[in-house]
Amino acid sequence: MTVPTTGPLRVAIVEDQPLFRSMLEHTLSGTPGLQVVAAVGTATEATRLLRPGSVDCVILDIDLPDGNGIALGVTLRRTTPTLGILLLSAHDAMDLLLDLPADVAAGWGYLSKTSSTSEEVLVNAVRAAAVGETVLDPALLDRMTPRAGSDVARLTDRQYEVLRLLAAGLSNAGIGDRLGITEKSVQNHVNGMYATLGIDADPQRNPRVSAALRLLEETGPAT
Repeated sequence: MTVPTTGPLRVAIVEDQPLFRSMLEHTLSGTPGLQVVAAVGTATEATRLLRPGSVDCVILDIDLPDGNGIALGVTLRRTTPTLGILLLSAHDAMDLLLDLPADVAAGWGYLSKTSSTSEEVLVNAVRAAAVGETVLDPALLDRMTPRAGSDVARLTDRQYEVLRLLAAGLSNAGIGDRLGITEKSVQNHVNGMYATLGIDADPQRNPRVSAALRLLEETGPAT
């Protein structure tokens, strides 16, 4: 999945809370390289306004007054296969990403409204979803721990740290900056993590998406 390399990234917002919708629109409109092309409060408005090819990423509230954001996202993706989708919810519902139909599973992200998400996290998640990556809420990931006996539990501490940052939408360069290591070292950790998780280099599948979903599948709340 790719988006046009010229012009700003076109973003639509579907959020029924007027104040939160306005805050999202204000934040994203003021971000270089992003353009908010629509901000609506219902699934009906979104279906009417968002024509195929008119937007690169859509931010969807899961609970809409006239429908479900996930179902709306599936419908939009099937008419625009390159569309990135970022789900927002007041609840911890990241595991819903594991139930997406296989034909639309790439290019979805999830952020919680209650996790004090920063502008940087929001913008990174929008950009990542637009290029087909899966981004998970970093604050929620911090509360998760690998399930005993899982492949994720077999990762080294550093590999697990890299996996969490990768799933939060950071590039290899961004991970290196965060951890104070070189980008080459990050790639070495990524390669080792892929090997442990059995993620191959199939060009038909984005390995970063596969890794993020495995993290989601094989972790649970810390006890």
